[in-house]
Amino acid sequence: MAQKPSIPKGTRDFSPNEMVRRNYIFDTIKHVFQRYGYLPIETPAIENLDTLMGKYGDEGDKLIFKILNSGDYFGKIGFEGGNFIEGIELLKKKNPNEALTLNMLLNSQKLAGHLAEKALRYDLTVPFARYVVQHQSEITFPFKRYQIQPVWRADRPQKGRYREFYQCDADVIGSNSLINEVELVQMIDDVFTKLNIPVLIKINNRKILSGIAEIIGEADKIIDITVAIDKLDKIGADGVNKELQENGVSTEAIQKLQPLIEFKGTTLEKVNFLKQLLAGSSIGLKGIEEVEYIFKTVNSLKLNTAAVELDITLARGLNYYTGAIFEVKANVGTLTSSICGGGRYDDLTGIFGLPNMSGVGISFGADRIYDVLNELNLYPESVAASTKLLFVTFGEAEQSYCLPLLASIRKAGINSEIYPDSNAKMKKQMSYADDKKIPFVVIVGSDEMQSGLLTFKNMASGEQNKITIEEIIKLLS
Repeated sequence: MAQKPSIPKGTRDFSPNEMVRRNYIFDTIKHVFQRYGYLPIETPAIENLDTLMGKYGDEGDKLIFKILNSGDYFGKIGFEGGNFIEGIELLKKKNPNEALTLNMLLNSQKLAGHLAEKALRYDLTVPFARYVVQHQSEITFPFKRYQIQPVWRADRPQKGRYREFYQCDADVIGSNSLINEVELVQMIDDVFTKLNIPVLIKINNRKILSGIAEIIGEADKIIDITVAIDKLDKIGADGVNKELQENGVSTEAIQKLQPLIEFKGTTLEKVNFLKQLLAGSSIGLKGIEEVEYIFKTVNSLKLNTAAVELDITLARGLNYYTGAIFEVKANVGTLTSSICGGGRYDDLTGIFGLPNMSGVGISFGADRIYDVLNELNLYPESVAASTKLLFVTFGEAEQSYCLPLLASIRKAGINSEIYPDSNAKMKKQMSYADDKKIPFVVIVGSDEMQSGLLTFKNMASGEQNKITIEEIIKLLS
């Protein structure tokens, strides 16, 4: 019996038409990155587990796809039988009341180092920090890099959330200047203007959040507070308060947080509110100062289409952010998830032995952008077809005549092809052009071979003319 073909949940196949659209997204983002002076790098899909663990918070660490070591690891660490499957079954028998799963084994602190020493990368930022430290002698600082590669997360698949997806990152490291944050806002605006997606760029600062944790008397709970506040859109204020309480934040501190969670107003009103709230916190006031500079400078530069606002509840759950943080949402369509985000990290490279190397970056979620463009059909017509011209022939002689013409068309930079089966009926060849959305066709028979004038047909309008190959090149170039 044949095996039923399938793919893991949270992953997707992309057919040619879909890949043409995805490449349009990647190319648009890449061109903007390059315009701002960013250079490409790539890092391996697999990183050492200790490179990734402890960088994303407890919730993020749970979503890392760990890679099982090969070999007799159960035998080496003292499990009976030595075989992995047998080892699991033996453990189940010893602990019949536990729902023992492979994932629980891999997340066990005692077993993790034995069972999994490597993992699929969770994001591109931590591997980038590792890369910077490892290649520091080759790098000119400030170093501006971009990276477009897939990442993996063991998340629950749902709309806009996948286990395998592409990130398009741009980071600059080795500079404390807030000009970098301003340029990232401009880059976000440029990308989504080109993609024709109206967006809202939300900005906050982790120093502001640290100041808030300080003035409510819970400075040591900053991670718990940011992780909870980051879920405000999903679970509401009551859900945030409940999670804070469960994580040991005092009732009094939670009450002090409520004005922040509930406050509405313009960016200026929010800044004034924060200045009063954080008057006794030097780190909080520093965060406000940074936010004010970013907004003032961005406003003076006048963005193309993006709207920008200060969101004092924006937290972003990743542990390594220390300054400005960004989140971008589409102002159209039904997808409510973030389609771009990022922020500043002051010492991520310090974990790998290179301290005091501040960086800031953004990451475009290509798969979510793809879903928005698909839902709203925002692709330019030119994206639909990768081939611009098809040669249609009536036999071997005509096909041989067309091959040099096809070569000259391609040399002129025009995507073109010839129907390979010379004995195929014209209807079949024209249907091929229709199915592939090829906009133009050249039809060549004995008359065309004798006169040198080719029948050039516009597939959309049905109009056709007799013209030379030189005229065709001029029209399509």
